[in-house]
Amino acid sequence: MSISTDDIEWRVEPTPVAYDEAIAAMEARAAAVTAGAARELVWLLEHPPVYTGGTSADPAELLDPRFPVFKAGRGGRYTYHGPGQRIVYLVLDLNRRGRDVRHFVHSLEGWVIAALAQIGIEAFRAPGRIGIWTMAPRADGGMEEAKIGAIGVRVRRWVTLHGFSVNLAPDLTHFGGIVPCGLAEFPVTSAAALGKASDFATFDAALALAFPAFLETLSCPRQNEA
Repeated sequence: MSISTDDIEWRVEPTPVAYDEAIAAMEARAAAVTAGAARELVWLLEHPPVYTGGTSADPAELLDPRFPVFKAGRGGRYTYHGPGQRIVYLVLDLNRRGRDVRHFVHSLEGWVIAALAQIGIEAFRAPGRIGIWTMAPRADGGMEEAKIGAIGVRVRRWVTLHGFSVNLAPDLTHFGGIVPCGLAEFPVTSAAALGKASDFATFDAALALAFPAFLETLSCPRQNEA
């Protein structure tokens, strides 16, 4: 399925896309956007199980490489992608939307948080920790901070690549092969684990509904983003 606007193509893949094939397609699209030969892109997809290492990845944090491991050009450390996880790659031209990478990441976080709120998940930013967080139940009945979404981006000639992932209903044991994003002291969670809607169609609709506000925020001058 593909939903288009005048300036941005919104593409949803119906079946999983191999990680290396997706990266090659994204890189080609970014080059075309830079050259003024293609529209910007929001690409929603799913990957077969893989581990990816960003530019800050520490080999010691690759604990059990039970799935293929790829070097990713994005920032960040190791993360897992697999079935039940919504991946969103963004090829956006920041020449048109403000040349401010920190503001872009902050706006991206806000978009995901707003979409999660629509499916009943109260998510938040955590100072000093990139990503999307929420409160999840512990085995002892208490609550703890847990990561539900990861963000890793790259900007080349002010065109963005990569994006974010949100755990809807992945196999959370698959994260055990790495130290997710280098944060061993925090668990990961998912919409399914929290008892919330975990199908792609529902979350994609939430993302689409919150997308105009994300674009508006992205185009506004940065203010207090502490």
